[in-house]
This record gives sequence, structure tokens and C-alpha cells, in this order.
Amino acid sequence: MTDDLALLRDYREGRSEAAFEELVQRYVDLVYSTSLRVTSNPELARDVSQAVFIEFARKAGSIRDGAALPGWLYRVTCCQAKNAVRAEHRRRQRETEALTMADLNQPDSSSWETIAPLLDEAIQQLDKADQDAVIWRFFDEQSFREIGLALAVTEDAAQKRVSRAVDRLRGVLAERGVAVGAGALGLALTGSAAHAAPAGLAASLSTSALAATAGGAGAAASFLKATAMTKLQAAAIGAVLVATAVVTPMVMRGRANLRRDNEALRRQITELRNANESLSNQVASVWRSPSRVAISGAAHEPTMTSFRQVEEFVTAHSPELPRDQIEAFLRQNQRSVEGLLASFQVSHDPAYLREAATNAPNNPAVQFAVLANNLFPEEQRNWIDGFKASSPANALPWYFSALDYYKSNQPEQAASELAEATRRQIYSNYATQTAQAVEELYESAGWPSLAAKACAAGAASSSGPYLNALKALGSDVLQAQEQYSTQGDTGSAASMATIGMAMGDQLRGASSPMDQLVGMGIEKKILAQLDAGQTYDFLSGSVSNLQSQLDQQKQSIRQVMETRDQVRPTLDADQLNGYWEREKMYGEMYAMQWLQSKQSRQ
Repeated sequence: MTDDLALLRDYREGRSEAAFEELVQRYVDLVYSTSLRVTSNPELARDVSQAVFIEFARKAGSIRDGAALPGWLYRVTCCQAKNAVRAEHRRRQRETEALTMADLNQPDSSSWETIAPLLDEAIQQLDKADQDAVIWRFFDEQSFREIGLALAVTEDAAQKRVSRAVDRLRGVLAERGVAVGAGALGLALTGSAAHAAPAGLAASLSTSALAATAGGAGAAASFLKATAMTKLQAAAIGAVLVATAVVTPMVMRGRANLRRDNEALRRQITELRNANESLSNQVASVWRSPSRVAISGAAHEPTMTSFRQVEEFVTAHSPELPRDQIEAFLRQNQRSVEGLLASFQVSHDPAYLREAATNAPNNPAVQFAVLANNLFPEEQRNWIDGFKASSPANALPWYFSALDYYKSNQPEQAASELAEATRRQIYSNYATQTAQAVEELYESAGWPSLAAKACAAGAASSSGPYLNALKALGSDVLQAQEQYSTQGDTGSAASMATIGMAMGDQLRGASSPMDQLVGMGIEKKILAQLDAGQTYDFLSGSVSNLQSQLDQQKQSIRQVMETRDQVRPTLDADQLNGYWEREKMYGEMYAMQWLQSKQSRQ
């Protein structure tokens, strides 16, 4: 991004065509991918890309921040693409039917086909900071380290910023009828958002854009109007632009040579960056080693090569770290909210959670932890209301509220809160937000990286006390259904059964197999109270068929867990690292499915 600023300056101040061509080469994939998504037409995407770089050539002088360039290009591309689509009188067909929860847990081409037509309009509903985070990570394919450097924050902070932006994007998509499950949107963006532009497009765009700029605003305007004309008219104007761009053969040969030189230089820069990355990792490793000894009082094995070594290390060392190691970590991190939550998760000392609650009472992750652990029982309702206000799209505040009303013997209010919970588009326990801090806490205590990742992933996927609360809530729903049935109030019984099934379905869409199993348990108990020979409007099939489906899904989870236990001991260090990174970022269920697919390919 620093290079972008230097290239912008060269073009802005010296009209360097080489600098402009280099910037086009860097961002042609971003522009073309966005154009293709919006227009769904490769030929029209080329035209839009041309218009965008003409606009860039004309307005480059107004862009003073290199880090802002990807976002600027993205927004101009969306605008140009929508204008082109309207001018051609072509309407994108949108698939508005929500994906099934099974589809969300295993994203495939159909899920991307549903997301893609709505993606760019949804991104434009985000604020600029969130837009830039999504663009840098998924469209410009920047690493978290590079994003952190651009924002002058740590790699961890950059990762969290991207995660929050993706969460907000999920909320916008949900409002448009696409309920994307945990992790699915990030995976879909990673695999499908960026497309390589056609070969030679960058060189063509550079030449035409520079030619159009040399011809003044009129030439650029003429080209922009071409996208609204017939193909014959567009071809004619394209010919005029090409004619404007014709220069002497000697100059053309010079540009070709310059492009070759730029390509060679770009390869050298890439090699230098890779070497620098490797050196940085080595320096970081050397730097961490003394600090581990200082904090833990003993040097541990620096590297691990097998799952067996990780198991032996974790077994030999208590996951509940001593207080002096935790305090050293908190001092290093200035007692951040994430650090305090991680310290509570590792030590189970409520003092850390109280400190987090005092320092950040409006933080959703803190509010969730306070309620899940019943930290302030006398202030439960206040914390519930605060959690609702900070996380209006998350179902969990309303589930906590319903359980609190049941405990207070207010079943009508509880039923109302349950109905509200099942209408929410997100079900999040904020585990992934704390997992990275847990990993860093173990590493600061001298744990090897793989052992730290294993414990962090385990902490993120652990059921925790909140699942016991949800089980209790499911029992309250079942009891209400039974009472209404006994009283002959079939309408109220059906309403409670509807709510219970919706609650179970929501939990089955979670990223943790434990949440999914709890959801299945609630649904099976609800179905057991129904007449297997009767048809119910609120069910998607017969009682017996749904029971059979739940049994099959439960068996599927057991199979994938068995596969995990079989395959994980065979993984090398790099594969284990990849497994636990996936579990930390996308949830335990996705990581296990990744292992299962890995086994099937062998």
C-alpha cells in the first residue's frame, strides 16, 4: 500500500505512464471481478473496467492515500457497472429463497450463486471502514498482516476488524432474504469473490485509459456513453479511442520493453517480500523464546511435529495458567477487553470478568459472558436489555430474556421473547472473538504454538454454561407445550411447538456440533409430543420423516467426529496448524468437515 502511494505520486506529479500501468496491473482483477459480479457478462465487464480506469486516470490527482485506492476503485466500479446494466436494460435475476441450514454449513456453488447477485449492493450498505476491510481481505486478497500495516494496528486487530465487517455484511444480506450461516460467507468470499481478469486486459486498459485522458474529458465521456449504445456504436467509439492511442512503432516497442522490465521488477519485489516475511517470522520466533522463559520460568520445546506431541504437552501442563503468567499477559496487552475475557476463560476467575464488565459494559461479548455465567444475578434484566440494544440481530439476548421470564413465572412474556428470538438472523456466542486472545495468552506463558492453538480452538468450541441455559429453556418450552395439550388448548400447544422447532432449527445452524446436538434434542422432544399420524402446518414434513432426518443428522455428526479422531493423529505440523486455524475462524463443525473431505481425497 506504501508502493501504491509512491506510484500515485509518480503519476500525479510526473504523469508517469509506467506508474499508471503498474497500478492498473495491480488492481485489474479487483475491478474486473466486481464488474463481472454486477453485470454477469464478461464482455460488459471489460467495458466497465475500461470506463473505471479512464475515470481513475482523470481523477488520480484527488486520491492522496494509497491505502484508500482499492476502496475508491471498488466504489467507482460498482457505480459504473450499475449504470451500464441500466443502460443496457438488463436486470439481474435474484434468487431470494433462503439457503437451507445444511447448505450454509457446507457452502457450494449454489450458495455463491445466491449471494453473488446481492453482494455488491450489500457491501455498499456498510460504512466506509467496513467496506475497505472486506475489499482488502477478499477482493484485493491482502493478508491480515498487510491490512494491519495499512491501518497501523496489529495483525490480530486487523483480523477482528475484518471479522466484524463480515458479520455486518451477513446482517445486510439477511435483510435481503439470504441467511448465511457462521463462517459460510467468509468461505464463499474467499473462494469466489476474486476472478483473474482476461489475459492482456491490463495492458489494453492502460493504453486506452491513458489515450482517453490525453484526449481530454470529452474522450473519456465518449467512451462512458459507449456502454449505453449498441454493440456497433460501441465498436465504432472503441476504434476512435484506439486510433487516438496510436503512436509511432518505436514508442510502442519502448512501452513493451518497459512492461517486461516492470514484470521482472515485480517478480523481484515479490521474492523480496517473501524473504522479508520469512525473516520476520524467524526474528519473531527468536524474540518470543526469551520472553517465554522469563514468564513461565522454563523453556519448552520450540516446535512440535505431531498431534501426539501436542496431546502429551497439554496433558502434562495445566490449561488453567498461574495468575502471575496471566497478569504478565494482561500487562503486555494493557488489560484489553479481549485479554480479560481470555483470562477469565482460561482461569475461570470471575474477577477478570468483573473487570471486563466494569471497563466495557456495552461490549456484546462481555454482556454475553456476564449473562452466560450469571455474574450479576440481581442485575440480570438490566444486562439482558443492554445485550438486546448492542446486538439486535443476535437471537441469544432474547433467549436469555425468555429464560429469565420463565424463572420469574411470566410464561406469556417468555413466549413473546422466544418468538422474537427465532426471528433473529444471527446466532453468535462470540467465541471466535476471544479465541485469538486465548491463543496469545498460552503463547505468552511459554506454550508451543500448536499447543496454544489447540487450547484456543477448544476454548472457542467448548459448550460453556450458556448451552445449559438453552437446554433449560428448551425444557420450559416442552413443558408449556405439554400443559396446553393437557388443557385441550391445541392452538397454544401448536404455537409452543412451532417456537420450539424454530429454536432447535436455529441451533442446528450453529458452527459448533454441541449447539447443533442441543438443537436436535429440543426438536426431537417437541416432535415426540405430536401425533405421528397427523399433519401439522408448522412442520415441513411428517413427524416421522422429520424424526428420521434428525436421527440421520445426529449420525452424520457422530461420523464426522469419528473421522476427526482418526485423521487428526496422522496430520503433520502444517496440517494441524491449518486444522486449528479453521476451527478458530469458522467453527469446529467446518474444521471437522475439512478433515473429512481431506480423508475422502486420499
